[in-house]
Formats: sequence, C-alpha cells, structure tokens
Amino acid sequence: MQLAARDVTLPDGPTLAIIEDETGAGKTEAALILLQRMLCAGKGQGAYFALPTMATADAMFRRAKGVVRGLFQSEPSLTLAHGRAGLSADFRDVRNTAPGSDAPVCGDWLAASRRRALLADIGIGTIDQALLAVLPTRFSTLRNWGLSRKVLLVDEAHELGEPYMAHELAELLRLHAMQGGSAILLTATLPLELRARLSQAFAKGACQPFARDDDLAYPSLSVLGGASVRRFAKPALTKGPVDVQRLAESAAALNLIAKHAGAGAACVWVRNAVDDAIAAVTALRNRGIAADLLHARYTLFDRKRIEAQMMAQFGRDGTDRAGRVLVGTQVLESSLDLDFDVMVSDLAPVASLIQRAGRLWRHMDLRPAASRPVHAPVLSIVSPDPGTVVDDRWLHGVLDAGAWVYPVAQQWRTAQALQDAGEIRAPDNLRALIEAVHGPDARSVPPALERAELDAEGDDCARRARARHATIQIDEGYRDGGAGFDDVEYPTRLGQETRTLLLLRHLGGRLHFWADVEYPDEAAALSEVSASARRLVGLDLPDQDAPEFAAITKEWPDWRKATVTMCVVGDDGRICQGLAYDADLGLLFG
Repeated sequence: MQLAARDVTLPDGPTLAIIEDETGAGKTEAALILLQRMLCAGKGQGAYFALPTMATADAMFRRAKGVVRGLFQSEPSLTLAHGRAGLSADFRDVRNTAPGSDAPVCGDWLAASRRRALLADIGIGTIDQALLAVLPTRFSTLRNWGLSRKVLLVDEAHELGEPYMAHELAELLRLHAMQGGSAILLTATLPLELRARLSQAFAKGACQPFARDDDLAYPSLSVLGGASVRRFAKPALTKGPVDVQRLAESAAALNLIAKHAGAGAACVWVRNAVDDAIAAVTALRNRGIAADLLHARYTLFDRKRIEAQMMAQFGRDGTDRAGRVLVGTQVLESSLDLDFDVMVSDLAPVASLIQRAGRLWRHMDLRPAASRPVHAPVLSIVSPDPGTVVDDRWLHGVLDAGAWVYPVAQQWRTAQALQDAGEIRAPDNLRALIEAVHGPDARSVPPALERAELDAEGDDCARRARARHATIQIDEGYRDGGAGFDDVEYPTRLGQETRTLLLLRHLGGRLHFWADVEYPDEAAALSEVSASARRLVGLDLPDQDAPEFAAITKEWPDWRKATVTMCVVGDDGRICQGLAYDADLGLLFG
C-alpha cells in the first residue's frame, strides 16, 4: 500500500484518495506518503488529521509528531484539538519546544482554542472539529477557511457510517472540494455503498464527473478521477486465516479463557457493555485468574493509568504477558496497539469484529507462530445460533446488557456470515464479509426479526432527516444557508445523553479531586467520568449548592455548572445509594 501511495498517478485539481486495508497494514504511513505528494503538488499548505475519538487522536499525535517535520522546509506548527488535549504529555512536549529547534512547535495562541487547530500547519484532533464546519454554528466560516488550505485526512472513516455522521461527512467532503481542498480517507471496513456516497459528494463539490466503482477488490487504493490500485503483493509476514468458533454462553467463554490462561496464553475478552465486562472480570478473578479491566467508565486519571499498564503487558513490546487476561469493551478496537494469543468477543457487527480480530496475533515479527502458546489464531464469539431465531429477543439470553448495543439485524447477519465463512481470512474475504452484512444483496433476516429491523430502519431515516436539517444548506449560499448557533444546539454526533461527574474525596480532612496530580486544573479534568444521564435519574446525587463545593465552583462559567455534577466518593467507594466508584472497576451502578 505504501508503494502504491508513492507511485499512483494523482490527477490535477482537488483529489480524493481512499485507502482500504486491514488493521495494522500500514495505512497511516501510506497516507503520509500521499500527503507529502499532495503538498508538493500544491493541493494544500498543511493538513488536518481527523480521528473518531480523543484516544485515537492522542495516538495519532504521538505517531505524527516525529514525522511531520519532514513535510516542510522549515519547522511547522503542530497542535492537538479535542477537549482533553491539555492532558497529553506529547502535546505538552511540543508546546514546550522552543522555536528554532528544528522540531514542530505550537504557540500559546494556537493552543488556546480547538478551532484554531485548523489554522496550524498540521492539526490533529477529533473529526468533530472538522464536522462543525458544515453545521450552522459560530465560527463555521473560520473552520471552513482553515480547512480550505489543508489536505483533510479522515482516519477510521468506517466509524462514521451511522446515518447522521455519514451525511455530515459527505457534506464536509463536498464543501471541502468546492474550496479546492483534497482529502484522504483511511478505513479497514468501509461498505461499498458508503464509499460511493462519499466519493460522489466530493466529485459534486469539485465539479468532476462521477462513475460509481463497485470493484470488490481488497485491499484497495482508490483515487477519484484518476488511477486506482487494486492488486497488491501478499505480505511476507501473516498470521494466516483466523478460525471463527461460536460459544453458546458466557460460561463457555470463562472456561475457554481459564484453560488458555492456565497454559500461559495472553487472553482478551471484548464485551459490548461495561456492566457485562465488570461481571466477566469479577467471575474470572473468583476463579483465581489474573484478569484486568478496561472500559470507558473510568475517570481519565484511572483510564490512562490502566492503559499504560496494559500497553506494558500486551503492547508491541509488552512483557510479563503469559497467563494474563484483559477484559475490555469497544475501547480495545482502536487506538491501542495490543497483541493477544487468544481472543473471545461478544457478537458485534462484522466491522467491529474485524477490528477486534486485528488485535489477535498482531505482531508476527516479534511473536511468530512457533512462539505462541496456541497453535493457530481463533476468534471465539459468544453468540446464539443464527439458525434458531424464535423471537426478537434472540440475543438477550446470551449477551445480557450487550444485547442492546447494536441493531439485532446487523448482529444476525454477522453471525450467519461468519458461520458460513468459518474464518476471517484477511485480506481475502474481508470485503465479502462486510458486504454480506451491509451490502444491497444482504440476505433477509428471519421473520421473527423483521419488526426489529423495520424499527431500526425507521431510526436511521430519522437520523438522516435530522442530519439534512442540521447541516448548512450549501446551495443557498453563505447568508441564507448558514447561521451562528451555539455548538450544543447542533451536535456533531447523536447518541444517549451523558452527564459528566466530577469525583472528589476527603483526604486529611479536606476535599480533594480524585486525581492525585500537582496542578488543580489538570486534576479536575482527570477526575471526570461520563455516565448515562438516563441511569442517573432517580439517584440521590449530592446537593450541588453544598458549602463544601462553593470554593470549587465559584470561578465556573454557567455552562460548566449546568453540565458537571460533583460527587464525593466515600472511603468505601460509595457516592450515593445505587452509585459507587472503584479505581479498579470504574463507575458502578446498582
């Protein structure tokens, strides 16, 4: 892929390149090669790297800060743009770099606002900062102007496939092309329908002819209006096909992990819901198995601590991994470069399972097959039988809380496709698996699931309609098509409402932030945890007007007072009846 990025012909004018390859295949390096060529061809004066999450943005910043200097003749400005950028040690290093040191720099003015990242030579942040350019919000014009000078790189583009964000991305690509901008999309599991839609939107903005290309080849480097590369040499190092086996219940997963951990394998179980992950790690520990836990319901302080520990054990250069087990949720699908010998996963849509399987037998150069404690890579999936569907609660007897996370029709098609294939053979059958679930010829669901699928399709239609209403009306021009509303009125993402809890504790008779760090502003940010607003309803949370909170909130703006709830964690972990926090297990309900 990197050779193809070096050699492929780039057309004149705005250019869209789409890199499709499996997890860990070097897509980022290929994109950097294309970026350098586009910059040299005058297609931009800089770049913005757009990532799906803050964690993936931090990981990209860590990788890019040592590379981007080579894109410019003089030291470039480099900044990180998301709500927790100030907590990144790598970003602090760049901010502390003195001009003239022949390394990327970031001045105070650029670092003072997330939107200003679009004005730096190289900006790295969440996709939200770019999507706000197509919403009728304040500073959308500034964002558009900043992006117009950039090559836009969207990593993990398949993560934006839900209807609301997919429409936003299509409009962003159209507007970016209208202003002469170029873009690079990176993905492992992009359905052909979405690839065509995004390509068509860019072509419309660039006033270029568009002919849909449904070539099933994978890997693929597609250059809109130019040459495409669809044939690649086989990689020298490969883990081979990943066999897929079904586990009919969670108890079977516990037994399998106990068996392999006892034989010295590094094991992981990826669960769909945090409560299920907590239950699984508790059950494993009750069996005497050394198991760790990672999910998104920790304070940032504890999550960073646990991630560092897991990278030290299960990362590329990890040690002391034999017989260890990690139980996690979707946070394991991206950003963390982990490598396991044995993997169990709850049933999830095929794109998620392919991402998860990318962490199985990952670093074959360091841990070849002969050194692994198991003879072959196997993905064991906790799933009901797709051939036996009695009612629309087909998943619920097996997956508990995790049964509610994804649309059941996607889940059933995934289970059926993997049962038919029997293996994930990257890269050979990845496209076929993706299209079997998301393509136009996907098989019909059993009659018992038809109503659930219709309900999901109705929700998707509602999201698309909301997206069309929310985005700026490009064809109506700036004055009539845009507006200057507050960001909170036009969100970049839809989802369950969450609330931020700021955790505190009593130490030495005084109230302290949960995170034990030197600087108060940093301690406050590291002590926050997000929770479902729905699950907090009815809980007797602390009175926010209590005198002990006054010293903390006196300088807060109104928006922060309205969105953050302070909670004191007792010595026993209790916050209130029905809610507790544990540094090892995270936020606990019930």
